[in-house]
Amino acid sequence: MTPQQVVRVLATVQRPDYDCPWQMQSPTSSTGSGVVIGPGRILTGGHVVADATFVQVQTATHPRRYVARLEATAHDCDLALLTVDDPAFVAATEAATIGPLPRRRDEVVVVGFPVGGEEVSYTEGVVSRIELSTYTHSHRRLLAITVDAAINPGNSGGPAYDAEGRLVGIAFQKRRDADGIGYLVPSVLVKRFLAAVEQGRSTEAPALGLRLQTTENPTLRAALKLPDGVEGVRVVELGYGGSAWDRMAVDDVLVAIDGHAIAANGTIAWAGGLRTGLAVALSRSHVGDTISVEVMRQGERIPMDLTLAPDASLVPRDRHDVRPSWLIYGGLVIQPLGLDYLQTWSKLRDAPRELVLLYARAMRSRAQREALVISKVLAHRLNQGYGRFEDRVIEAVDGAVPRDLADLAARLDRAEGPIRIETTSGGMVVFDADDVRGATAELLARYRIPTDRCDTLPGGDTITRAAR
Repeated sequence: MTPQQVVRVLATVQRPDYDCPWQMQSPTSSTGSGVVIGPGRILTGGHVVADATFVQVQTATHPRRYVARLEATAHDCDLALLTVDDPAFVAATEAATIGPLPRRRDEVVVVGFPVGGEEVSYTEGVVSRIELSTYTHSHRRLLAITVDAAINPGNSGGPAYDAEGRLVGIAFQKRRDADGIGYLVPSVLVKRFLAAVEQGRSTEAPALGLRLQTTENPTLRAALKLPDGVEGVRVVELGYGGSAWDRMAVDDVLVAIDGHAIAANGTIAWAGGLRTGLAVALSRSHVGDTISVEVMRQGERIPMDLTLAPDASLVPRDRHDVRPSWLIYGGLVIQPLGLDYLQTWSKLRDAPRELVLLYARAMRSRAQREALVISKVLAHRLNQGYGRFEDRVIEAVDGAVPRDLADLAARLDRAEGPIRIETTSGGMVVFDADDVRGATAELLARYRIPTDRCDTLPGGDTITRAAR
């Protein structure tokens, strides 16, 4: 551990505006920390450089700033890899050695550039927990190390070293409702991320693609025909395209994963007997790897191998570094529901309960890959009386469930005459398709919006081009 391993990261960031998805917010500046892991290669936090338009790094021993480029990100586990091509930077820095997962009560030193000073900062602490935790940046529950070392704004992306000077974690967040509780991305996730980059594999953390229920209740266990001495968790729902899709079934009981027996509360003994959520068994695995599981189905124990896939939630958790997808039809601004949109409310609990429940529980299905929400109604004669349908989810168009936004756009483009859009809570919006086509250019001009849809949708700017 030397000062030549630690850098300050300075980013200019421009994030999308999910209230008005056709435009961007004003650029802002942010700072964080990073650690050199190879010649010209820097590991930092995903949220430090998310939506960055320009990134620079500065060593701990010299004021010069070097331009960096983003090589890879894993936003679900809040990691990013930067590259600096300048030979002077390579000569002025040295690489850290990545160590093993620490143990509880091990001492660590967190190094970085927290706000309030220009010099590199060192804070000492002890590992108190190693368990699944919710990552604020992505809202994914992944393995994390809890420490009592001070972690403050600006520390994010900085290294934590063990007593032998090895990198054992990357600082990424702290608890705001308690003192002295900070979190590190553990070295096991760092190694998985870097291996994925080197091998050209997906950097996304895999998931089982299941919604599960604990089985502490003895009457429930009897109904599921669980033998005495066997515990596990009940499968409630399977996400389309997920790891368990077409392999498991509702009411199966998942009883073992990667050789670890699953308790009735959904935990396994891991890393020397520590108990934490069963998803920790995926911590070293990549998307595309195979993992062994066992399920109880109607009293029969069935072993199976699953090919791991990305998260199969209906509402994406960690969509960063991309522009929003959106469509305007009859003045309705329609976009896929995502965490980014929900965060336009100051707190998630302030968002409409219906949208939060979809985010928390819904899985993709064969019929539906995205939840489509009417995020705004641009007042116009076409939509008189429809203003109350803001933040409603579209359930059907002329009786058919739209699979995703591209499917919805195609259906609306093909429509002739009256078209009926059904929303949650029994709402119904009816347009005349020909009237909408004739009025779209005027509506867009009124609100100074250049096009009726994002450029990733089929048709692009078809309506407005035709109107010109």
